[in-house]
Amino acid sequence: MSWFGNIFGKEDKQSLESGLEKSNKGFFEKLSKAVAGKSRVDEDVLDELEEILIASDVGAATTIKIIERIEARVSKDKYINTSKLDEILREEIAALAEENSVKQSVGENIKPYVIMVVGVNGVGKTTTIGKLASRFKASGKSVILGAADTFRAAAVDQIKIWGERAGVPVISQGMNADPASVAYDTLQSAIAQGADIVLIDTAGRLHNKINLMNELSKIKRVMEKLIPDAPHEVLLVLDGSTGQNAFEQAKQFTAATEVTSLAITKLDGTAKGGVVIGISDQFKIPVKYIGVGERIGDLQAFNAKEFVNAFFKKN
Repeated sequence: MSWFGNIFGKEDKQSLESGLEKSNKGFFEKLSKAVAGKSRVDEDVLDELEEILIASDVGAATTIKIIERIEARVSKDKYINTSKLDEILREEIAALAEENSVKQSVGENIKPYVIMVVGVNGVGKTTTIGKLASRFKASGKSVILGAADTFRAAAVDQIKIWGERAGVPVISQGMNADPASVAYDTLQSAIAQGADIVLIDTAGRLHNKINLMNELSKIKRVMEKLIPDAPHEVLLVLDGSTGQNAFEQAKQFTAATEVTSLAITKLDGTAKGGVVIGISDQFKIPVKYIGVGERIGDLQAFNAKEFVNAFFKKN
């Protein structure tokens, strides 16, 4: 069971379609040009399709998988009309997305359930934490936030604002405090108050992978003194609008710590929606949330089927 809501409602669908509009439009414009004047899917069309998928930031390795799947269907069926190409693409990408997705769940039997949130500055990490806190609280759960990104004063201030907005407490020690100490205090408060969920913000620096690794490891060690299995989830937040740079960030963070889930933000401002498909496939880490707008409700639990439907929706 998910605390985020199990039903993908009408508002979620409209928000998703609106958020992926740029990706959808850009993709179909390129696809239409690729098949213009051609009646069947041949080698030239597949070459063009490969370029389109890479340009949509699906990523080279995932693109090759998709092309190979379509080649197998062309070989089997001998003749595939170009008018059917988008339908076949939808089916193959949906199948790939489903392979890499998991049921949306947060540990219902673990209390407090501790989520450590990682990601570079500017990807929407603190905003994502605030939106998650609001959504979790709206579902009836008690939430505590830990302001352990003490490298930037703005990060501490921002999470406090989100805490006030969501009506949830924020544990902080201000700028330059020891992040592990903040995390420890947050867990102590969560245990004392019987909180359901703890969200710990962390500093988003990538200038030195060893320092990042050491800092995140220290936060984990300190939290384990209070809750042996903490954190129960390490959520990496990536900015979908950065395309291939998001892949690079995923590489860096998965090397620095054990990332267990992904949130991909800012998909509404970009035509690079394909990055969701590529990242989930390449890293074999489930995409749990996607951001398709500014409103709290625009941070959605990722639904692979609905995502592909919105990506391929004919306007």
